[in-house]
Amino acid sequence: MPRYKLTVEYDGRPFCGWQRQANGPSAQAVIERAVKGFSGEEVTIGGAGRTDTGVHATGQVCHVDLSKTWPVKTIMGAMNYHCQPDPVVIMDCEEMHEGFDARFSAIRRSYRYRIQNRIAPLTHQRGLAWHVKPDLDAEVMHEAAQEFVGHHDFTTFRHSRCQAKSPEKTLEEFRVYREGDFVIAECSSRSFLHNQVRSMVGSLRLVGEGKWALGDISEALIARDRKACGPVAPADGLYLTRVDYRPVQVDIDSFAEWKVRKEAQDVGNESEA
Repeated sequence: MPRYKLTVEYDGRPFCGWQRQANGPSAQAVIERAVKGFSGEEVTIGGAGRTDTGVHATGQVCHVDLSKTWPVKTIMGAMNYHCQPDPVVIMDCEEMHEGFDARFSAIRRSYRYRIQNRIAPLTHQRGLAWHVKPDLDAEVMHEAAQEFVGHHDFTTFRHSRCQAKSPEKTLEEFRVYREGDFVIAECSSRSFLHNQVRSMVGSLRLVGEGKWALGDISEALIARDRKACGPVAPADGLYLTRVDYRPVQVDIDSFAEWKVRKEAQDVGNESEA
């Protein structure tokens, strides 16, 4: 079956998150409905990341298997038609090899958090950015954010119901900078814990306001205690912006090696039986 990689953009405000759920609409369900609308096939798509309720995406990635080969432009056009009127669009479509997996083949995920830092209430950015009135020092926030870079136990900065097996993650990059009245925070890692980005940004906001000193971020990390985290930033300003993958040939070779090992293991299991 041909496998296709889809790059997806969506406004998270109407959705209970990326993942299909029984208690509300999701971006995943919209895409699966669109696939059925143009192909007639009932499918389950695999996504690169599970964004929460209200979180947006400009570069989410998912994969879908279809029973026949379609031109990628046909898939894009048909799916964007059938996604309407929901705020979900397919930005790119690429045919991939059978071993590609939107989640497990990913080597890096990047998020952006947008704070609109002004006194006046939000209009066009309502639901699309976090409104913070007090002046924020973006340079100090950037300096403090470097405490997060590297390999750490992020227990303080993950949701209490996070299902990850380990609280340890390696943050590759964390930038904070100002663009007009926006303060932008951007970070990248192979994977993130539940609520990790929003928790880190919420604490950095305290640094930017002068309520926390630079060293308070380090102390919160060392505490490994959820109570040491600042108020969690709302979902409004968070965007999944990019998912990076290994070169295609590397991914193909890796999948081929996995198949050989699995086949050998299956033969061994049959012999034992």
